[in-house]
Amino acid sequence: MVFNAAKPNYHPKAREAWTLRAFDVGKMRTMRAFWFLAIVGVLGCAILLSLGTWQLKRLNWKTAILAEIETRISQDAQSLPAAPDPEMDRYLPVEVQGFIGNQYLRVLVSDKAFGASYRIVSALDVGGRYVMIDRGVVPVDEQPPAGHFDKVHVVGNLHWPDEVDGFTPPPDVEKNIWYARDIDAMAKALDTEPVLIVLREPSFYDTPVRPAPITTAGIPNNHLQYTITWFSLAAIWGGMTVHFLRRAGTQPKGSN
Repeated sequence: MVFNAAKPNYHPKAREAWTLRAFDVGKMRTMRAFWFLAIVGVLGCAILLSLGTWQLKRLNWKTAILAEIETRISQDAQSLPAAPDPEMDRYLPVEVQGFIGNQYLRVLVSDKAFGASYRIVSALDVGGRYVMIDRGVVPVDEQPPAGHFDKVHVVGNLHWPDEVDGFTPPPDVEKNIWYARDIDAMAKALDTEPVLIVLREPSFYDTPVRPAPITTAGIPNNHLQYTITWFSLAAIWGGMTVHFLRRAGTQPKGSN
């Protein structure tokens, strides 16, 4: 007789009891794996669906904001307020007359038509009151006309662009190159109010400067892409969960 250490004895009933115990242990492990995968799958799907729903809400919010901005930009122009508010009067269409001085600042930008270009920001005298005017863009290899000694008629939108962050280099004052429209710093350099009018409709010859009016095209709205991404991940996660649950729910061999 050969002794088998893997089983307690050789009696048929004892062998059957050992087999049943092994089956119960395997079944218990299978159930634990099944419920673990089920919990992880449900929680994962819930998180991904909640992220997709949140992005969908953000999409609706951003779409409404862009529509509001578009409507505000295209409204009829009005007189320049005495004390424009950066929040309440953002994108407000205004109409002024005045004189553009000789001094201007160049803000380095990338323009679709010209490539590397400068935004030209000048001081505008509107009757003893000085504000800034964003005249538009000019290729880096061309120089804009300095000032305009005749009175000019300007229709544009008030703007306080948020372009400065921790990575924005300081302006090169000697070369007159700025890397963002920093309203406060530029107003100090031009000795004007911290108010910027972005030209929309010029009534004066300013070639080679090309007006670059405010539009919603430059305001990012990627929430639809994010929404599709999160919902797609939720579908993939759910499909993988079902697949693994089917495998985990398979009964061990020998079960009835």
